[in-house]
Amino acid sequence: MPGHDRPAFSGRTAKDSRHTMKLIIQIPCYNEAGTLPIALAALPRSVPGFDSVEWLVIDDGSSDDTARIAREHGVDHVVRHTRNQGLARGFMTGLDACLRLGADVIVNTDADNQYNAGDIPALVAPIVAGEADIVVGARPIETIEHFSPIKKMLQKLGSWVVRVASQTDIPDAPSGFRAISRAAAQRLVVFSDYTYTLETIIQAGQKNMAITSVPVGVNADLRPSRLVRSIPSYIQRSIVTIIRIFVIYRPFRFFGILGAVLFGAGFLIGLRFLWYYFIGQGDGHIQSLILAGALLVMGFQTLLVAFIADLLAANRKLLEDIRARAIAIEMDRPSHGERGGEGGSP
Repeated sequence: MPGHDRPAFSGRTAKDSRHTMKLIIQIPCYNEAGTLPIALAALPRSVPGFDSVEWLVIDDGSSDDTARIAREHGVDHVVRHTRNQGLARGFMTGLDACLRLGADVIVNTDADNQYNAGDIPALVAPIVAGEADIVVGARPIETIEHFSPIKKMLQKLGSWVVRVASQTDIPDAPSGFRAISRAAAQRLVVFSDYTYTLETIIQAGQKNMAITSVPVGVNADLRPSRLVRSIPSYIQRSIVTIIRIFVIYRPFRFFGILGAVLFGAGFLIGLRFLWYYFIGQGDGHIQSLILAGALLVMGFQTLLVAFIADLLAANRKLLEDIRARAIAIEMDRPSHGERGGEGGSP
């Protein structure tokens, strides 16, 4: 099974007879009144390894009846944003609510019924067995008919970038169908407002969590993707997301390679000028000398930035660890009531 060869980070499994296991299935929603009932109808109410299964909907500032539809179709908890904040923020609000509600494992799925809910037992099985902290559902990308060739290519590119940055071997990094242990959820932080899928895998790899994937099925397309409004927009956002991933999670490599390229180019151009200078033709190549000097300075400064960015990345990791410890302490305290997301309550 792909992933890290280390014990799962989660300290509670179904084998712990002293603790009743709770699974919460969360669904981020934005104006999903039309498709949500179809997705909810497929969700399980019992999953092997768990004593209870609850559903939670994150209403991300919907202007339709998403929240009412959710309650009418048996959703146990609804948290609401007073305005639309994007998929990534909705995902994090859901994790926070699930943790406060005592979830041992959280499954994230989509409101458009993209993923086959019948695969949820297989998705959570590695966590229940104590073999993984995070499990990502790997879709059969090549056989999905409603994915365009460009989208398939970008899915592969995004997954490759994530594998390089995270040192994991997750084949379908953009998949939002995933299971997360309680301990892993406490340690995840998402900086992007666009999507959470890539960042969370990279963080899992950097934090040495046990992450793996299982094959999952997909259903027919019910509506156009909210993230892919147009191919040019999707390409632009994908490129920006990929660059941000390297800048945030591999800053030394990103700036180091850039600085080395600039410095190397300046060095070679400088050698070219010296060649002409020593054969008596230097006066005609002053522009090369100026360009070489500029590139050498830029390369040296970029290399310095690489060291500074690496120090900032180390500080960020330390702050993330402190945040995770604070969340763990807060979640373990007895509470007089559960608090929901912005603008609402479970």
